[in-house]
Amino acid sequence: MVRMGPDVPLLNEYKQEFFWKRFPQTVLGGPRFKLGYCAPPYVYVNQAVLFLTPWLLGGIGTLLCQLQLLQELHAAVLSGVLMFGAAAGVQALAQYAARKSGSVERLGAPNILADEEEVEFTHCVGPETVRFIAPGKRFGLNVVLHTVLAGVLCGFGTWYVFLGRMTALYGSIGASLVVFVLSWVTLCIAEYSLIVNTATETATFQAQDTYEITPLTRPLYISTFIAVDLADRLTGPIPELQLASQLLHVLFLFLPLLWALGILSPLDALLLWGMEQSLVFGLGGSPMSSNLRLLVMFTVSIAVAVCNFFIPSSLGVVLLSTSMGFLLSLDLSQISRLCVGSSAAGSGCGWRRGGSPTPPSSFGWRLGCREILLYVSLLIAATAEAGLLHHFLGQVHPQSLVKGPQAPVSYLLIVLFILCWALREIQGAFLFGGIFINPLYPRGISNVQTFKQSNRGLHVAAVIRRVLLNLVSPFAMIAFLSMDKSLLLLHTASLSVGFTRAFRVVWQSSEEALLQMVVVVSVRLMAGEKALPGWDNLGTGVQLLLVGLLSDRIVQFLAKLKFTLTVLVTSWTEKKQRRQSAGTLLALNASLCPLLLAVLILSAMLSAPLLPLFTLPIFLVGFPRPQRSWPGPVGTACPCPDSIFYQQMSGSLAAALRRAFAGGSLGSLSPGSHLLGRFQDRMVWIIILERGYGYCTVNIKGLELQETSCHTVEARRVDEVFEGAFERPERLGFTQGLNLHWGNALTPCAALPVRVYSDARNVLSGIIDSHDNLRKLQDDFLRALVWLLLRYCVEKRKGFPWSGEEGPGGGGRKSQSSQPAQSAFTQPVEAVVVESNVSSLKLRQDSSSLTSFGEWSDEDDLFGPQPARRTVALVSTEAQLGHTELQTGPSLPGSVEMDSLFENMALSALQPLQPLSLGLGLPVMDKGQTTNVFTESPGSLTHLNFSCPTSELFSLPKGWRRAPLLPSRLQQLRPLFPEDWFRFTLGQFGRVIQDEASEDMSKALKEDEALRDLHAQVALSCLVSLGAESTFTSPSYVYRLYCGDVPWTDGLDWLSGNKELYHLALKAFRFGFKMLFDQASLGPMEGPEALFSTLEEYERDWYIGLVAERGWHDSVLQEKPFLFSLGHDLTMGTYTGRVLSLQEQLVQVGRLNGEGVRGQWANLSWELLYATNDDEERYSIQAHPIMLRNLTVQAADPPLGYPIYSSAALHLPVF
Repeated sequence: MVRMGPDVPLLNEYKQEFFWKRFPQTVLGGPRFKLGYCAPPYVYVNQAVLFLTPWLLGGIGTLLCQLQLLQELHAAVLSGVLMFGAAAGVQALAQYAARKSGSVERLGAPNILADEEEVEFTHCVGPETVRFIAPGKRFGLNVVLHTVLAGVLCGFGTWYVFLGRMTALYGSIGASLVVFVLSWVTLCIAEYSLIVNTATETATFQAQDTYEITPLTRPLYISTFIAVDLADRLTGPIPELQLASQLLHVLFLFLPLLWALGILSPLDALLLWGMEQSLVFGLGGSPMSSNLRLLVMFTVSIAVAVCNFFIPSSLGVVLLSTSMGFLLSLDLSQISRLCVGSSAAGSGCGWRRGGSPTPPSSFGWRLGCREILLYVSLLIAATAEAGLLHHFLGQVHPQSLVKGPQAPVSYLLIVLFILCWALREIQGAFLFGGIFINPLYPRGISNVQTFKQSNRGLHVAAVIRRVLLNLVSPFAMIAFLSMDKSLLLLHTASLSVGFTRAFRVVWQSSEEALLQMVVVVSVRLMAGEKALPGWDNLGTGVQLLLVGLLSDRIVQFLAKLKFTLTVLVTSWTEKKQRRQSAGTLLALNASLCPLLLAVLILSAMLSAPLLPLFTLPIFLVGFPRPQRSWPGPVGTACPCPDSIFYQQMSGSLAAALRRAFAGGSLGSLSPGSHLLGRFQDRMVWIIILERGYGYCTVNIKGLELQETSCHTVEARRVDEVFEGAFERPERLGFTQGLNLHWGNALTPCAALPVRVYSDARNVLSGIIDSHDNLRKLQDDFLRALVWLLLRYCVEKRKGFPWSGEEGPGGGGRKSQSSQPAQSAFTQPVEAVVVESNVSSLKLRQDSSSLTSFGEWSDEDDLFGPQPARRTVALVSTEAQLGHTELQTGPSLPGSVEMDSLFENMALSALQPLQPLSLGLGLPVMDKGQTTNVFTESPGSLTHLNFSCPTSELFSLPKGWRRAPLLPSRLQQLRPLFPEDWFRFTLGQFGRVIQDEASEDMSKALKEDEALRDLHAQVALSCLVSLGAESTFTSPSYVYRLYCGDVPWTDGLDWLSGNKELYHLALKAFRFGFKMLFDQASLGPMEGPEALFSTLEEYERDWYIGLVAERGWHDSVLQEKPFLFSLGHDLTMGTYTGRVLSLQEQLVQVGRLNGEGVRGQWANLSWELLYATNDDEERYSIQAHPIMLRNLTVQAADPPLGYPIYSSAALHLPVF
């Protein structure tokens, strides 16, 4: 993101031309009268004739009816049959043209210079002309279905707009003629999109119309209008129905405008939205986290309502509604996971390995005996209470709320609501909708333990609220409903649905149900003994339904109003958002204020997003869609190497969210709410998908860590908002208690303790380039190598053989998360597989046959098909496969083989470039002679005579003793071997192998010269093979060795052939550099005991390697306490150290304006799916510090958004 500011174009020139060609096609239903090139006149004439064909055929029936030659029904049937024939002819011609043009395309060569939309027309009915006008259907079933539907639609449409019918409705010939003409325009548009060519709809929900559902959208809406008119004709004179028919005939004329503006939903979105609204407001359920769960829950809830309608006894209705309402409000997915088994439960509920979920013993995470016992007890208590109260008190007279048995329960409900609301308000950082600062909330505390101690009082309040809300309130509400007099009049559809919902919502959403009952009770108490006929006749169930629907729409309207004001005000006050048209748009909105208010009200009534076009103050009503906003399954992301940090923290964050949801510190959250979490450079987007009794389903998304300029601007504002909420205020005066960022889309709620990696990066200037430090590195390397060699022997003895696949970075055996059987997400990226690079030696040797490039395929991309960064330190293919045979090649020592340019490489992974040479200095080897570097060499110890029997346990493999180095050369280096350290370490490890070893045995072991010579030879051979026999003088050389890019030396062939030893040597060098880093930062170590414990800590608690390695990825997921990496910044010419520390930190979480998010996502969907405006520098993706526009776009589901991590639906227990 480079360009920022108000001058960024809304649409570039190419997209503008494309848009103005597509939009007229959408308005007219499919005819393409505006092309980007010259076309023969017959192309336009043919489209005009096909467009007017329904009008002509319908006009025949209308004329015959007006001449009284045919009755209305017969005329309509005639028009339908004629349209069916015409549609069948068009489809047959389209299929014939498809076959003809298919054979021509196979013979002709495509013109790559021609416009992709340009067509060469040869004849008015030629195959290319027919294919251009009527592309045809992809499925044969749709050919038949759409053809039949076209005939039926034309027949009923003719009947719908008969002049006689228009005259009977409006009583005016002139008005009837206008309605007749414009109505046929609407019918022609629908018929053309159904049978000839389907236009791209502005209301697009799916990215691809796989099953050709879009052509059915416009005919479906017309069928709805016709159905109301048929009901009016076929039933008796009902004034309401006749009025509805008159209004719908007028609205029928504006259907093309509604289609063009994208207000009417496509079929798939309409079906999901209708089921969701019916389930939530009609049946008392919750929006679901998946379409399948929505369908199943909707079907079961409908079945319960139908059963209540047919049960003759009111007591049976109460018992069934109470029991089924409780059962359906539970997390039923736990039952399915329990049936499938514990192994599938982990993947089914969205938990991933390494996500640090709450332990299984914690209550509610899994359905166990304790959970079943609690649920059964609550079910029995609730049904018993409802049945007994209804049986003994349900028919007591009088039933007045002031004097009847409901009176004490009514006052109890009011008290409970006030207590629950007050206890929830004091949990968060702000009061009264984020306006006033909460003085009880702890601020200015960074230590987690101190924060928890300061928060104890609020924790007690949260526990009291949980008891009142989860246990006391549901039983109080059931008591109120069970004694209601309207239960005696249940056998009407409205009352059955109303009480089914009322008994369900008590458990599904206790807090909202409590509010609704308090409103109903307050209305009755204010009325007193006075009767309210219209209100009282509805019954309590329907009253609660209406109050719930009204309260939801009011909340939506207020949120949309705040979002509207934010867009309007910031379009002028934010200088970087102030376009040249800002003043004009503001004046236009002010002058059309009633229209803007009507748009807001309509959007809230339909529960549809308020769409700001291009995020400008131009507001439209988006088409109604489900709360999730996206059609795809939850958990889709664009992963990259940084995704592992979000994957690691998702489990701990979910556990923290569970406590926050249960306590109320994040406010009253309903499905569709959005939260934003911030810690260091990490940004977490949390979506509430579903909520019920004792559980909440969320989706956790992680936004990119490589911040662009737009991302940085908004992230800085997020930090400012959180600092203003959680830091101690420095200002004085009246504004000290106010939220100065109230207009921002983000409202801070709480700080949550989460186990997360803290990332610290240091520039190593003065450490890696210090000659004093570099002189110590050789000694630190040998000490670490001696320790690792002896530890290797201990591991062998204890039955834990050293795994060469483990890599040189850190200790621990290879986890299952690195196995190929894991899912694509949990495996590292293709280039992250780097464990070591043997000086590019084997790559150079293999490059002559050009076989090494075949290993770098897209199938190795362990994060999926997304492009990933590649490092120059590539893994040796031969070493990965376990082959030990070496082939020499002509490449230069120290050179690097690459199969890509630098555009996708991690900057810290680039190695210093090597100068070209002519191959001088290469060892002379005979190509025809097969040499074996593992034969006996002068420096090898073939016969070992240990003086201590225990020394055999610390013997090293024979291959490690055969370094092709002269003994004299090793003898010169012998003073470098740390004998005192060897004896000390040997004594420490000797106790591990033989717990009861005597002092004499330990002394003999330390004085065994053969064992000491063996380890000295191997250690010094590794020193020479790595080119470290002389003191390190160059930071670049140290960095190359750390990365595994070892220059060619005499013993490198031998060292690289011994895979385990090579990993030990590289690991020792990294340990040595880490010791150098620690000593330079913290001071020298005191004695061998401190050094030994430090190395143990490195092995146990650290991963020391490179960010691009597989081990780094696995260590993060396994929650290794510490990780260290060395990097090189080529642009700055500096070396950097990166340390990750796993600790409990405070993650600041705030609540976003949900309607603002939905509105921006609706614009994103329109802009990318319809206008195809995928410009990375478009205006609607630029930084907006108030609306958080760039972050909101990132958090959208792919392919429109690009979160780097997205969890599956996580079911959190919040009981």
